[in-house]
Amino acid sequence: MPSRTFGVLLRRWRTVRRVSQLDLALDAEISTRHLSCVETGRAQPSREMVLRLAEALQVPLRERNSLLLAAGYAPLYRHDDLEAPELEAARRAVELQMAQLEPYPVLVLDRYWNTMRMNAGAKRFLGLFPGCDSGTPHNGVRLVFRPQGLRPFIENWEVIAARIIRRVHREAADNPTDETLKRFLQELLSYPDVPNRWRMPDWDDAPPPFLTINYRWKNSTLRLFSVLTTLGTPLDAGLQELRIESFFPADDDTRTFVHQLTEKTP
Repeated sequence: MPSRTFGVLLRRWRTVRRVSQLDLALDAEISTRHLSCVETGRAQPSREMVLRLAEALQVPLRERNSLLLAAGYAPLYRHDDLEAPELEAARRAVELQMAQLEPYPVLVLDRYWNTMRMNAGAKRFLGLFPGCDSGTPHNGVRLVFRPQGLRPFIENWEVIAARIIRRVHREAADNPTDETLKRFLQELLSYPDVPNRWRMPDWDDAPPPFLTINYRWKNSTLRLFSVLTTLGTPLDAGLQELRIESFFPADDDTRTFVHQLTEKTP
């Protein structure tokens, strides 16, 4: 029964968002009695109500499609690849941002931190480290955790890795139906020397505004911090999940090194 399946998913999202039936009913402008009937499968929600409830719970666009299907309606939101002709304007915006931030590294990532694009600055910087050249498909998070990746070159690895694990824990909790994300989290926790205490998220540990990653290269330490941005409020599920991670030098020595690296590269 579509309505019963929808009710189960709705209750799960309400629980994840820690929203009571009363608060959700007020936000979605429906009665608590009707909401209760929808959750138990005794009432069939309209398409408009499905979208209103999803908006009130801030459900990601991809999962809103799942809610629509569970309620017996066709999906609403597209999921186009960045190379699709329909996304030409978005693609140009991404390319412009990557170009404007040269010579600093910029990565375009999907929802699982797979690298979809990188600018020349990122290729040059990653090329400094064995096993991380730009010709190899990258997953930014795996590169940090893999002993054959960036891990041996990050001086403050435990601090950085702990913050990444916390973020993946949060995203897995915020997306309870995403089994791929759960498996990704378990993979990260299975890498060598990952502390057992990281298996339980520490929600009380407030993160700093940004973290500086200290890369060891020859006899120098290169210090960079990263900024994650998204493309506003797109109506395409793929665009909503796109992340642009830009890296900036945290000191003058690193800034000078990055600019000199550009000059030395043909």
